[in-house]
Amino acid sequence: MSNYSLTELAELLGAQLHGDGAAMISAVATLEEASTGHISFLANSKYRKFLQQSTASAVLIKEEDLEFCPVNALVVKDPYVAFAKVAQLLDTTPAVATGVHATALIDPSAKVAASAQIGAYVVISKNAEIGDNVQIGAGCFIGEGTVIGAGTKVWPKVTVYHGVKIGEGCIVHSGAVIGADGFGFANERGQWLKIPQVGGVVIGNDTEIGANTTIDRGAMADTIIGYNCIIDNQVQIAHNAQIGDHTAIAGCTVVAGSTKIGRYCIIGGACAITGHIEICDAVQITGMSMITKGITEKGIYSSGVPASPNLEWRKNNARYRQLDQMYQRLRDVEQQLAQLKAQDAE
Repeated sequence: MSNYSLTELAELLGAQLHGDGAAMISAVATLEEASTGHISFLANSKYRKFLQQSTASAVLIKEEDLEFCPVNALVVKDPYVAFAKVAQLLDTTPAVATGVHATALIDPSAKVAASAQIGAYVVISKNAEIGDNVQIGAGCFIGEGTVIGAGTKVWPKVTVYHGVKIGEGCIVHSGAVIGADGFGFANERGQWLKIPQVGGVVIGNDTEIGANTTIDRGAMADTIIGYNCIIDNQVQIAHNAQIGDHTAIAGCTVVAGSTKIGRYCIIGGACAITGHIEICDAVQITGMSMITKGITEKGIYSSGVPASPNLEWRKNNARYRQLDQMYQRLRDVEQQLAQLKAQDAE
């Protein structure tokens, strides 16, 4: 377990120290639960009541909240970002794997760095390349010719098919499947004919892939996931999709084939994005939205209908089915009003 003095943390964060610089920090905690040895944060001033009651050894706060802080403080511009950095320093997550387990099956043609850590029952296929300090957890399968960059962590029971390239410093969580066939078929008089998916998957550096997420290989060209993307659990990304750098996709979202999503986008949970469209940079899509056409201007987009009491929903749904009739009646009334105005003008 790592321990840092407040003076050390202040230097690392470029923060202003208020209080005892010799106080030692060994863990992070919420304002309500923090005690001696813990550091917490206040990012939103509406939670000041918890700050005033906190018994943490220190709190990361903004300048305007300093007067309300009864304990040691590190004043920073963005407490949440500072908290993330401190949490990384104090991270106690165990290693994915240590050493090379005796049960690992590594093809003689594979290139595995001496510093790589390979767990039990891992299979590394021929011509695969595993970089420096890569950790691969128990029960993973790494396909033929796949490349995994330095410092990447692959948690247990991940399947990475052949011809996949995963960048440096990535995290792939359990159950993820990367490089399975895309949904490519032709129909000949009712008979489905499979189209071999001969593209690959390319994932940029510092990207995180959530548990049970699936990223399909390209049909001919590669499926591409950019640099520093965060993709949540149970997301489906279809063949030949392209996800831009720094984009975040929340759980249970589906991105259909050949869709291009720009940089710095934020896509809420359970969204459905149709195929063969483009979404520009800096677009935010709220949860449960359905996107059926391309988006060319940055901003916030929504289509999901929030829940309402059942009786209200049933009434509104009944009215929705009458929408076309209501439109026709409204158009007739507008035409009649236009005729009356024309007669008055005469």
